[in-house]
Parts: sequence; structure tokens; C-alpha cells
Amino acid sequence: MAFMDTQPAPMDALEGIDPYAAFRIESPREVLALMRQLMETATPIHMNAPGGVSFATAIWTVDSASQRLAFQAELTNPHLQALVESDEVTAVSYLDAVKLQFDLNHLMLVRGAKSCALQAQMPRRLYRFQRRQSYRVRTLERSSPVALLRHPALPDIQLSLRVLDVSIGGCALWLPEDMPPLAAGLTLHNVRFELDPDTRFNATLHVHHISSIQPNARGARLGCELVKLDGNAERSLQRYIDQTQKRRRLLTVG
Repeated sequence: MAFMDTQPAPMDALEGIDPYAAFRIESPREVLALMRQLMETATPIHMNAPGGVSFATAIWTVDSASQRLAFQAELTNPHLQALVESDEVTAVSYLDAVKLQFDLNHLMLVRGAKSCALQAQMPRRLYRFQRRQSYRVRTLERSSPVALLRHPALPDIQLSLRVLDVSIGGCALWLPEDMPPLAAGLTLHNVRFELDPDTRFNATLHVHHISSIQPNARGARLGCELVKLDGNAERSLQRYIDQTQKRRRLLTVG
């Protein structure tokens, strides 16, 4: 599975049989708990609509009384209006090794004096898909995980970008606004990853998408695919992912 597979899985039933019934959650309590978890962890959510419309955001508030969600939004995003006008919007997100997918109904744009938000009805159901091939984990800030690379247009400039999350298939990097921009579609060669003292390797990156998930964030989130990992690098990365998952579970229990 490609990293950051933000496209929804097809939900069409086959001859009246729902092939995804085993993955469906319809308990209001469970749905609410997962929405709150997405909000509290500021987990990126990718909204998709027909025609290739895509929008990266995060849950701002969860209102259990009114059964409404509010999502972060920026008026400057060219896809925002198309999402509001669409009758078919599907959200995709990830909680570590689990892909969550749910429909968003009654989407509307709410404007304030200094900000705006997207509101939608609380989903009545969602689907959980366990990813067996590519586990994605949020990195631990205390280890200062970075990706070091030369800017393709300015080879004399070396960028040191914070690694936000990673899997065997790819990663998300944070590009501060004071650094030279990078465009989606770029392939970056000889990128040096330093995730912790024991996990360091070189790889090629393909930049798939660029987004901002916070209204006041001063920078951009780069969703990248990791390509051409050699065997040693892949084993080292897999150990890092396994150890990070264990540490996060301990932090949650604590």
C-alpha cells in the first residue's frame, strides 16, 4: 500500500452484500470516541470529493450535544468551496496502524472575525481498516528526527526538515515558511534520514502533496513516498517504527 493513501476505499455493495461489514462501526459511543481521539492528537484528515477535489485539515472541535464536528479551514484553499458544494464528501485519516474512513454530511463553511471553519454532521458510521503492510507512526519529538536534503533548485542550500510521521512506505515532513518552497511532484534524491542515534539511512523521496493543517501554522506539511530503500535501511526503519509504537503505547498508559 502506498504511504498516505488518502483516497477512500470503494464502499459499493456487491449484490446487496456489504463486503466491508466486518470493518464497520455504528456505535455512537465508539464513533464519538474516535472523533475525539482524532481531535486530541491533531491527526491530519483528508477530505475527498468527486472530480479529484482533496482538502487536508484536522478536527477543531467535537460537539457531542449537537452532534457536529468543526474542522480547521483556510479561505485561500482553492478546493474549499468545491467541498462545501459537493453532495459526496469522504474523510480518510490514520491512527497509527489503522485507517479510518467516514462520510461527511451537511458540510458548511462558518466564518468568524479572524478565522473560519468547516462544520459537518457527526458521522453515523465509520470504517476501520488495519494496515498490515505499512504501519505509520508519529515520531517522538525528543529524538529530533530530521530529513537532510539539498534543495533541487538551490543545491547550495541544505534543508533540515522535521519528520512528523513515518512508515516503510513514506513520511510526512514539516517545511517552515522561512525555507525555500518545494512543489508537489518533485523527486528528491539522496535524502539523509536521522530519526534517532540508531536509525540513519539515505533514501529517495517523491513529494505527493503539500498542505497546511492548522490555520495559524507557519509552514507546510509535505506528504512523501519513500522509494529505493535498500534492505539495511528498510530493516532499520522497521525497528524504529516498532519501537516508536511501543513507546507511544507506554506513554498512553502512563
